[in-house]
Formats: sequence, C-alpha cells, structure tokens
Amino acid sequence: MSKLEKKMQHREFVQNAITRMNTNSFQIKGLAITIVSAFLAIYAAEQKPLFIIIPVPFIIVFWFLDTYYLQLERKFRGIYNDICGLNQNPITTKIYEINPSLYCGVKYNFLIVMFSITIWPLYLITSIGLTFIYFSLK
Repeated sequence: MSKLEKKMQHREFVQNAITRMNTNSFQIKGLAITIVSAFLAIYAAEQKPLFIIIPVPFIIVFWFLDTYYLQLERKFRGIYNDICGLNQNPITTKIYEINPSLYCGVKYNFLIVMFSITIWPLYLITSIGLTFIYFSLK
C-alpha cells in the first residue's frame, strides 16, 4: 500500500469517527426533546406541576453528553485537518495516529464547547423555560 493510499485510509478512519460523534450528538438532542415532550404530555393529563420540573436534570445530563461528543468531534476535526495539511503546526504527523487527547486549547475546551451556538440554546432555554413554567404554576 502506497503512502498516499495510507493517508487516504487514515482520513477515512477519522472522517468515520467524526460522523459517529455527529450522529451521537443528533440522537442526544432528539432524546432530550422526546423526554421533555413525554413529561409535558404527562403533565397535560395529570395537571401536576412536578412533571414539568422532572426533565430538567435529564436535560442537564444530555447537555453534558452533547458537549462531550461535540468536543470529541472538534478534536477529530483537528486530526483530520492535520492529516490534510490544513493546519500550519500539525500535531498529528504519523500515519494512522488518532489521539484526540493531544488536542487541547481554547477551541477544544469543554466550557467553550458547552456554550457554543449549536448546543446552549436548546438545553439552556429548555431548562430555564421549564423551571419558569414550574414556578409560575406553583
């Protein structure tokens, strides 16, 4: 196998990991919305405000999970960019090296990722909205 073929295969491995992280993130968002909807449906039937506040801890857990997968996805994108030669100072230089723990810094910081525009609106607004509704009904 030539060096070019190995490099292409390496990119493919990393791209597959990126796709898995993206899929996990999408499924977590869907599950969070499903759980909130289920508890709101139970509230509609039972009229007990407790069912409005119960999903908030679940939302926070899903927020952390979604952040973790987006952080990993960003690290794998860093690896991919290094393989493609898009970064000026590549960290990954060996063929088949896939080590996301080498990618640190602001771009990969958990809190920065947690409050990125693709994550915080869904989880924060839903949590605050449910909490507000709960206390309004009390």
